[in-house]
Amino acid sequence: MNAFATLADVRAIEAEAPWAERGQARSMYEFLTRAKTAHGSRSAMSYQLLSGPTTKAMTLTWSDLHAEVTRAANLFRSLGVGEKDVVAFIMPNAPETAITLLAGSVAGIVNPINPLLEAEQISAILRESKARVVVTLKAFPKTDLAQKVAAAVRFSPSVKTVLEVDLVPYLSGLKKLIVPLIRPRNPVDHTADVRDFRAEAARMPSTRLSFPDVLEDRVAAYFHTGGTTGMPKVAQHKVSGMVYNGWIGARLLFKETDTLLCPLPLFHVLAAYPVLMSMIASGAHVVFPTPQGYRGEGVFDNFWKLIERWKVTYMITVPTALSALMQRPINADVSTLRNAISGSAPLPIELFNRFEKATGVQIIEGYGLTEATCLVSINPPGGIKKIGSVGIPFPHTHVRILTSAGAIGYRECAVDEVGEICVSSPGVFDGSTYTEADKNKELFAEGRFLRTGDLGRMDADGYLFITGRAKDLIIRGGHNIDPAIIEEALMGHEAVAFVGAIGQPDPHAGELPAAYVELVKGASASVDDLMAYANQHIHERAALPKYIEVLPELPKTAIGKVFKPALRRMAITRTYNAALSDAGIPARVSAVVEDKKRGLVARLERSAPVGDDAVAGILGQFNNPWEWAA
Repeated sequence: MNAFATLADVRAIEAEAPWAERGQARSMYEFLTRAKTAHGSRSAMSYQLLSGPTTKAMTLTWSDLHAEVTRAANLFRSLGVGEKDVVAFIMPNAPETAITLLAGSVAGIVNPINPLLEAEQISAILRESKARVVVTLKAFPKTDLAQKVAAAVRFSPSVKTVLEVDLVPYLSGLKKLIVPLIRPRNPVDHTADVRDFRAEAARMPSTRLSFPDVLEDRVAAYFHTGGTTGMPKVAQHKVSGMVYNGWIGARLLFKETDTLLCPLPLFHVLAAYPVLMSMIASGAHVVFPTPQGYRGEGVFDNFWKLIERWKVTYMITVPTALSALMQRPINADVSTLRNAISGSAPLPIELFNRFEKATGVQIIEGYGLTEATCLVSINPPGGIKKIGSVGIPFPHTHVRILTSAGAIGYRECAVDEVGEICVSSPGVFDGSTYTEADKNKELFAEGRFLRTGDLGRMDADGYLFITGRAKDLIIRGGHNIDPAIIEEALMGHEAVAFVGAIGQPDPHAGELPAAYVELVKGASASVDDLMAYANQHIHERAALPKYIEVLPELPKTAIGKVFKPALRRMAITRTYNAALSDAGIPARVSAVVEDKKRGLVARLERSAPVGDDAVAGILGQFNNPWEWAA
């Protein structure tokens, strides 16, 4: 294992051999078989349905996992899944979730879908991917997932089979007896064949594939984007990119003796690739606590005790989860913990400092994105960790900071000059990132550098700094404002847990900065307090929020990112209703909906007769369109 501390180390690793000549696994099954051969009896994956530090847990060895993936892949093939057919899973975390992720990519193309999406969105993704098989939960108390999936399948004619996973076997004691008695009903009115996942897989051979394994690089996964800035898009991932993520983890971070605690969902690339693929490549052990991960009941309260139980060496997290953890005492022996890896969103500096002070462990912040099969860069574990940076690009990943240069195309930015982060790597599928061809237009600079839509800069040491999301820019009268300026400043307030800054509609400036704040549990701060703090700590006058609102909890995605479309909807509703009320117009916003072509659209309802011209005279001053609800 080479040192990985500086950009020179990266170059030395790259000089050993080109990526194509490294002899990496050519298929997902070959990748997993290598892990079984090297680490067969070692623990591969553990799972707890409940979060307690002594509650029932289940562990699979690498031999066990290989056998279960073999059975599931054979099952999918028996159901008509070829290498270009899709197996979708709409599942919380469970052993079967990981098994399906791997087996789906062995038999065909696996398509993880966020179980928190609404039935309409799930159905749209199933139709776009033309999924043939769906794996989901059997009806279970306290979740409507089975019912939601049944509704989605009704409008997804390509789905021929639904395989249900029952969580009851992971229970113990009275709960194991009671849950089947109180299981909610799930009346099905679709035409797909519904079967039991475990029972069907048990009929399949576990020692060999019943079909030839394709040893040529191919698309093996479809992942929909997180959707924090709009409607989800579906990205295509090739085997080589998935294996590349694992190779990075094994080469630079994890050993077979490591144990990772990963309360992140397997439908997201962070858990699926940097974690699960790295476990396969390194032989390390991963623990998934509860179906909902960090959202699971008691996970935050028991988190440090779980680290003690499993002797965790690496914890995998996101900024919103770190914020919640810092509101709880460290009430267990966490001396085995060597590193905490944070991804999915930029880490506020204040949170970095709080965590290090509380645990003595520095957070390793990384950067990746769904479109690049995840990994791009990381603060080197053996080198300088620059606070606020996402580190240096991984070996075989080429990052450029580019800006538009008119007729000549793109210009490379100077050191510390902000531009768009563009990436080329084994995880970037040149020219075909998305399943929809139209979405790939103008997505690549110079034909191979994926335009991430993230704004950033590179310092003289080759460290990458994310300065904002291109689509998140607040454009105030032509002046571009990075929301991170507002968020970082307000995060310094001792009562603030998290911040989401957006541009709220304004008839004069187009947008004005607005900030939504979630406070630390038990803390208090008034809007006036926060505004005064912002005035003191935000030095760019144009970036001073014109509006601050304290929410009980910021809306977040399942992976823990602040869900800014929800904040924008709130801002549009508030500003449009105020404008209509001030003008004496008897109408109000009943909903703000996403339109693929027009963006966020305000839907109005009348409380008395009113003409279109009167409304247009007021709302026409704003950028977001409007329409009548009925």
